[in-house]
Amino acid sequence: MDITINTSFLPHVDPEASLSFYRDALGFEVRSDVGQGTMRWITVGPVDHPGTSILLAPPAADPGVTDDERRTVAEMMAKGTYGWILLATRDLDGAFEKLQAGDAEVVQEPTEQAYGIRDCAFRDPAGNLVRIQELC
Repeated sequence: MDITINTSFLPHVDPEASLSFYRDALGFEVRSDVGQGTMRWITVGPVDHPGTSILLAPPAADPGVTDDERRTVAEMMAKGTYGWILLATRDLDGAFEKLQAGDAEVVQEPTEQAYGIRDCAFRDPAGNLVRIQELC
């Protein structure tokens, strides 16, 4: 069986701030940007991996979500406990410096974890946790 990850989803609340973070700071390419205003679905991904994407989507767009659920999602996003993603790079220090210089919210500086991974963490403009681990 040959299964890969094609697209993962993260919520956004400000499309332009999300573009600034994922395109400008992380260096991802924009693959699509549909909708208007805050109701935009933006697909981004690493330039050298066209088969892997992140879809940045407005969290309140699903008609099956109740008002109570929307409030819960908004509260969790505000606390940074709703969405997260784990990325990887061979140059963790370089990635950290670039993101920090771009005013991204630092959650954790590059750290050697007890379980053998060196990583760092940021929050994107919507509050999603973005962890970046170093590839050996």
